[in-house]
Amino acid sequence: MEDEALADIADRLYARDLDGFIAARAAAAKEAAEQDKELAAAVRALAKPSVAAWAVNMLARQRPGVLADLSALGERMRSAQESLDAAALRALARERRTLLAAAVDAARTVAAEQGRPISGPMAADVEETLRALTADEGAAVAVASGRLLKVLTADGVNQVDLAGAVALPGTLPAVSSSPRPTPSPVAADTTAARTLTTPQRTSQPKPAKPRLEAVRQTPRPASPPALERAKAAHAEARAAEEEAARRSADLQAEAEGARTEIAELQQETAMLRERLKAAEERLENVRRKLFATSAEAKQAARAADKASRAAVLAHERVLRLGSN
Repeated sequence: MEDEALADIADRLYARDLDGFIAARAAAAKEAAEQDKELAAAVRALAKPSVAAWAVNMLARQRPGVLADLSALGERMRSAQESLDAAALRALARERRTLLAAAVDAARTVAAEQGRPISGPMAADVEETLRALTADEGAAVAVASGRLLKVLTADGVNQVDLAGAVALPGTLPAVSSSPRPTPSPVAADTTAARTLTTPQRTSQPKPAKPRLEAVRQTPRPASPPALERAKAAHAEARAAEEEAARRSADLQAEAEGARTEIAELQQETAMLRERLKAAEERLENVRRKLFATSAEAKQAARAADKASRAAVLAHERVLRLGSN
């Protein structure tokens, strides 16, 4: 079995509509079985994506520029994080809100074009996945593959969990590892002390200190780099909090608008029901009137016919009497 052949089949499967995925997978496996049984088994093992993951896949394949913009933004955010630039992180968080909103709208459009409208909860999952893209380079690579299987989530601290999140993860480009942080002077001193040999330690015994003095020693303050990293992380957390509050307010406003629209539609429905009832009553009255009028018209027609025959008979009698 060749990885390229399997990846090619997977790309075709994950680029199609969601409803036809199972049938298309079965057909692809059957076709592959004619040449390679192992390849066919691997094709059958390709998992069907969730609706939100499918929408992100459609976005990756049909609107790659949208994901490229988010990936570039993620790189700038990570750079600002590494440089401890809190002001830049706040500005980038605002830019991310704008790009995410546009990306979710694009995903809705692409999904609708495939005949699968995206609901509110699904759109929220799409947004969460795209936010994870901006937070983690590995997530960005997984999303860009177009073979995503489930929603991704980023907590802003740990790496995004990609276990079972993408089909054929072994075929994805490698992600460069982050450089190790420079140890603080205190850590360096501790490390150096631990590398001392046993004779060195015994040759320079540490002077004993009264226990009370040791207890009263003030803990060393955190190193400046650690403090700056904490400030940058705090700024990013505040930006995320503001974004969550904004989204919550938007959803509450949307829900209130929906409730208002429901009340208006209920009122309009009641009015239409009253009008329908009145129209049905008028219709019944007109039908009754039509029935009565039709009966009277038939009676009048019979009377007219009878009068016409009587007139003919009278005319014939006049003619007979006149001839005598």
